[in-house]
Amino acid sequence: MMLRTHLAIVILFIILFLPHVSSKFLFVIIALLATIVPDIDTGFSTIGKYKVLRILQVFVKHRGFFHSLTFCILISIIFAFFLPVLSFGFFLGYAIHLFADSFTQEGITPFWPYKKVSSWHFRTGGRVETTLFIFFLLLDLLLFVLMAQNIV
Repeated sequence: MMLRTHLAIVILFIILFLPHVSSKFLFVIIALLATIVPDIDTGFSTIGKYKVLRILQVFVKHRGFFHSLTFCILISIIFAFFLPVLSFGFFLGYAIHLFADSFTQEGITPFWPYKKVSSWHFRTGGRVETTLFIFFLLLDLLLFVLMAQNIV
């Protein structure tokens, strides 16, 4: 999926979990950054286009190790031990990215190194994804307005 769709989806979950976290600002920043990180393995992504990361891309394939729950859980556990305040935000942003990508045609390998691919029918950048982006964007706006008015 495209970055805008990932962000629209994760923002919904950020809004839902925000009342339940203590470090709200840090939670939002980490969750947003974590939803970008899985695409570090491709030069076509917002984060992967930086030259310093091109070296990494030589050694890993797109939607391999970095697009796995294996990596997500490993880093989340490391954060839980050393920087616990970052752990949930990282896990949420990263896992939502993986979940969304599992619906695309290319899919993900959720339990790397196990090679089984989880995929579906959505084409990245296609009509279905554009519709999902608009849906989540409108849902984000609605939920934000309702939360700001203390209705939800």
